[in-house]
Amino acid sequence: MTHLIGQPKEALDTPVLLIDLDVLEKNIARMASTIIQEGGVGWRPHTKGMKTPALAHMLLNAGAHGITCAKLGEAEVMAIAGVRDILIANQIVTPQKIARLVNLRKHTDVIVAVDCVENVEALDKAAQEKGVQLRVLIEIDTGMNRAGVLPGEPALELARKIAGRNSVHLAGLMTWESHALTIPDIKEKRRVIHEALTQFTNTAQLCRENDIPIDILSCGGTGTYWISATQEGITEIQAGGGIFCDVRYRNDFGVEHDYALTILSSVTSRPNPNRIICDAGKKTMSTDGAVPEPIGIPNVTSVGCSAEHGTVKISEPSETPKVSDQIEFVAGYSDTTVMLHNEIYGIRNGIVETIWPLWGRGKLQ
Repeated sequence: MTHLIGQPKEALDTPVLLIDLDVLEKNIARMASTIIQEGGVGWRPHTKGMKTPALAHMLLNAGAHGITCAKLGEAEVMAIAGVRDILIANQIVTPQKIARLVNLRKHTDVIVAVDCVENVEALDKAAQEKGVQLRVLIEIDTGMNRAGVLPGEPALELARKIAGRNSVHLAGLMTWESHALTIPDIKEKRRVIHEALTQFTNTAQLCRENDIPIDILSCGGTGTYWISATQEGITEIQAGGGIFCDVRYRNDFGVEHDYALTILSSVTSRPNPNRIICDAGKKTMSTDGAVPEPIGIPNVTSVGCSAEHGTVKISEPSETPKVSDQIEFVAGYSDTTVMLHNEIYGIRNGIVETIWPLWGRGKLQ
């Protein structure tokens, strides 16, 4: 692959995943400024959609103090690449995974989410046997209705059962105010986020009033970060996917970032002047969160994907693009697009500058 560095992006075989490095750096700087400088809180960006330590290190260099992962396997990849402060924003519960977790703790400062005492007891026992101390965050359900304990007394009850243990240390709380993501009215979105995070910060205060220290209050995704970062009491924001941006983030979540992530494809067929067939289908670009958008093609009426083909329909007949010409799509949803690829090509001014292996791809365990 290295022979492609320095070549124009048009020299790449398709379909291929691209990142515009200038736009990427602009988005990173914007998020770092909003979270760290304007919000005055820490940044622990989520890397579940990035899949590469190269991007994690870019974010750390931009001011992030650690990263967030969705899966233990992703955390292992990041730790091997030298990342030392990792939150797994998920529950690690099976004996096999708990054994891996405490072994990973020997090499990096990994934190894990918990929401039940049975899991805490299993983690405590395994950490004690391994001779490590494991930090945990209680996950609080502030309205997402997924995992987590309810705010207030239920969270305090679990905190009491964690406090004083030898090998598990309660470092704080985490939540995800995702039920506010798609609210289009900005005033209502702010209200819902404020209500959720007030429950969150009040729970931390309740714990403190009961002599249980709470240091970390972690929340905030790309669709809420610019609001959540200003909530009093929050200590860190997990937003990460905004460095790419995509159709879903822009249209559904109100994220005003530039598009950095695209898919380069070749036209394989022009059955008629109103239909363009290309070599990027569902195995190349996800359509589950939003439909990818072709760049520079006018009069598009629809974009569809089958397994291996993309179909672009246009309202006005056109002989271009022709068979073998290239077309580029903005990613519909970056999280479920990146995971389809083995590498991502970094482009600057139309030239391949770097190629990053996506080592976190397929790390589902």
